[in-house]
Parts: sequence; structure tokens; C-alpha cells
Amino acid sequence: MGPSQKPNVCRRLSRRALGFFSRDAGVVQRTNLGILRALVCQESTKFKNVWTTHSKSPIAYERGRIYFDNYRCCVSSVASEPRKLYEMPKCSKSEKIEDALLWECPVGEMLPNTSDYKSSLIALTAHNWLLRISATTGKVLEKIYLASYCKFRYLSWDTPQEVIAVKSAQNKGSALAQQAGIQQPVLLYLAVFHVLPFSLIGILEINKKIFGSVTDATLSHGILIVMYSSGLVRLYSFQAITEQFMQQKLDLGCACRWGGTTGTVGEAPFGIPCNIKITDTPPLLFEVSSLENAFQIGGHPWHYIITPNKKKQKGVFHICALKDNSLAKNGVQEMECCSLESDWIYFHPDASGRIIHVGPNQVKVLKLSEVENNSAQHQISEDFVILANREKNKNENLPTVTASGRVVKKSFNLLDDDPEQETFKIVDYEDELDLLSVVAVTQIDAEGKAHLDFHCNEYGTLLKSIPLVESWDVTYSHEVYFDRDLVLHIEQKPSRVFSCYVYQMAHVKDFKQTSYS
Repeated sequence: MGPSQKPNVCRRLSRRALGFFSRDAGVVQRTNLGILRALVCQESTKFKNVWTTHSKSPIAYERGRIYFDNYRCCVSSVASEPRKLYEMPKCSKSEKIEDALLWECPVGEMLPNTSDYKSSLIALTAHNWLLRISATTGKVLEKIYLASYCKFRYLSWDTPQEVIAVKSAQNKGSALAQQAGIQQPVLLYLAVFHVLPFSLIGILEINKKIFGSVTDATLSHGILIVMYSSGLVRLYSFQAITEQFMQQKLDLGCACRWGGTTGTVGEAPFGIPCNIKITDTPPLLFEVSSLENAFQIGGHPWHYIITPNKKKQKGVFHICALKDNSLAKNGVQEMECCSLESDWIYFHPDASGRIIHVGPNQVKVLKLSEVENNSAQHQISEDFVILANREKNKNENLPTVTASGRVVKKSFNLLDDDPEQETFKIVDYEDELDLLSVVAVTQIDAEGKAHLDFHCNEYGTLLKSIPLVESWDVTYSHEVYFDRDLVLHIEQKPSRVFSCYVYQMAHVKDFKQTSYS
């Protein structure tokens, strides 16, 4: 018997209607996504620009929702016609939302309110309020006042969908105070919360006396990462720091006496006191030096990627084992290219342990595996390579004839990211359809034209190419999202003019252009 063929879309739909699935609850979802992937990638499917809008404020996209005016206005891109979900009341500059994260209900947890099972936007305002906003109505469901002693500015996930970190702007301290040696300034603060229901873990201070001249610090998966201008990166256990240096456990909504003042934790004007103050150097888990603090951890088993801390090493990446810092076999990755923009590398977000290395004319997907006859060492090898579609003999010696008839050959080499050649600009991964999406741009006459290619995540095979109708200026900032049957392109032009182009699977009728200020 030959290999079994994959059923076509009609057969899959018939089997779904008849209930031909196992008892595994995820089978129906995987079948539906398999059907959608087949529809997206088939040759006859077209993606059409159904909506274009412009704004004077940044535009953000998250899971089928487009946000305008500092998250005050939300438009759904899921329906056939993009429609406004809500628009929050206008507010003062001090009340505007500065950063936000989308929270979606975790599976298998009992939550106190029925509204908690719906998606929420976790938002940070300019005047230090942390809000939980309904993602469908814009109604404020919860609000927490953080503090008055610093300016909180950034939101990030410590543990995705479970723990958030709110980071303050960095405090340089007054020059006079530093010269007089009056105090060692707190460089920045990190407020850490469990989400839904909101509960405070603590507010941690990063001070110069303990950590030195820190340029940045963040939390990721329970690890405190501290960075220095020298390129040094240090890792500490946040749990160990909390257990050793927490001065007092604080609960939101409860009365608290702190520094001679009594108030309610999380309510204005009392806010949340800084209750984790490190008084001694905490145990160091790991440290490494890397150019521009570039440091990533991933792979199976754990490996990390750095660039040696010398300017001439820019574009050279070392892949090392986390357990003993040993360099993997073939662990020095360098894409030999001559370009204005440097190549970049990162661990594949599909949790396969692979590595994606992107250059102007190629995308390498690398795999990490054990060295034969030596299970203690690992090696890097190519899984597959995606190449740009280019003319083969662009770099050549061009003959020139002088006035006397003498033939002179001039050496002429184009940059690898020359705008007249197809160049890769963005590489992303659509996890639900298991597709790699690659944006390639070519300068044609006075304007750039881009297309979005879908590649098989397992083998790298090109499955679909979608031309983008709008011109692509390589000097502008661009973001491209591929989300199931939707493609969205956000462009930032000079003078803070933002444009958003929405593409959906055909057949969708045209819609009028709209403008949001």
C-alpha cells in the first residue's frame, strides 16, 4: 500500500459533521485549523485589502483587535467588515494609556466573577493606575493605584497570561545628590502581580548600591535579568529575592501602616509601598557578557545565544550550553553578507528548540541535536533554508570602453540588502496554522513593493504568496501580522502619521477608507 493521502477540505468538513473524531477534546479544533490552513494556502484563495485607515497616534494590534488613540478606541478585525467595538471617553493627557497587554481566560481555573472568563486588557495609565478593561465593551472592571514615588511606564509578562511586571522609568538621581554622596539612588522599580484575580506579589527596587550602574532590568519566567552598559548580563532568582528580602506581605484592598502613614493598599493616594528592598547581594544564578546585552535562552536542552562583546564581532552569534557554557559544535553562526542592516537570530517560537537566523537574502532554520557517540555535546545543523528570489549575476565585473578604445573592467558589488533586490524584512510564525510568514520587499522604480509568503514550518516549502497593494518605503517603520485568515500591515510615516492596511481572505467586498485621529 502507498502512503495515505491527506483528506481534502470537503472530506474534512463531512467527517466533522458526522462526528468522526476521537474523544480528545482538541481534535475538533485541530481539524478546523487544518481546514483553514488548506483554504488559506490553496492557489485560488486571494487576500484582499478590505480596509485602510490612518491615525495621528500609534496603532496596535492584538488577537483580532485594532487599537487607536492610546487604546481608547478598539476596532474588531474578525468580522467581514471591521467594526468599532468601543470607544472610551476622552481623557486628559495624564490619564492616557501608555502600555497594555491582552489577558485571555486560562483553562481549568475557577474565577470569582463571570466577567473574569472574558478577555481583558491590562492597561497602565500615565498617572500610575493599573486598569483591567473589558476587551469587548471598554468598561473598567478593576483599578489599582500603584504609587506616587516613581513613574511606572512599561508592562510585560513575567509568566505569559499569569504574572505581569510593571516597570518604572529609570531614575538617574540628581547630579548634586550623587556628587555630594548624600544617597544611593533607586535606579528603577518593578511591581509584580498575579492576574485574575489581581493579587500583589511585591514591588522590588533596583538600587545602585547593590547592583551598580544598571542600564536596564526586567523579569522573565521568574528570573530577574539585570543589564549593564559594559554588555554584562546577570540573572537572579526572583523567588529567592522575594523570600529573603520582602519586608512585609501586602494585600490589595487591605489597610496598611507604612512609614508612619496608614492607608489602603492599591488605593489613592496611599498606593503600594515598595516592600522588597535588597540589602545584600543576592545569589547569582548566571552571568555572561554580550554585545549590546543581546542574550537569549531556549532550545532542548537549554542553550543560550550571545554575540561576543566586541564591535567587530557584530553579526557573529555563539550558541552555548547553559549548563556549562560550552560552545555547541558548529555553534558559531555568521551569515556572510554585506548589508546596511544586520542579520538577526532567535529561538523558534514553536517550542521545537530550533533557531531562526534571518539575513537580507536568506532565512536559515537551524536545529539542535546530540553529537553522534557523545550525548553530552550538541551540534547545530541546517534544517532548511529559504532563499530570496534574486537575479543570479547581479555582482559582476562590468567592462567600460575608454575614448581610446581600451577596455577597462570595473569591480562592482551590490549590497546584499540593495533595495533593487528582493530582501527579507520580517519573519514571523503563525502558531495555529503552523506556518512561517516572510515579508520580502523589492524596490521597483521609485517605490518598494512587498509580498507576504507562507512557508511550511516543517520543511520550509513555499505554500502561498500574497502581494501587498500599498507601497513599502524601507525608511519607514513597519509591522506585519498574519492571524488565521487576516493579514494586517501597520506603517509609521514621518511626523507620527500611522497607517493600517487590513487584508482578508476573498471574497469580501470593499469598504470605505476611514480615519482615526
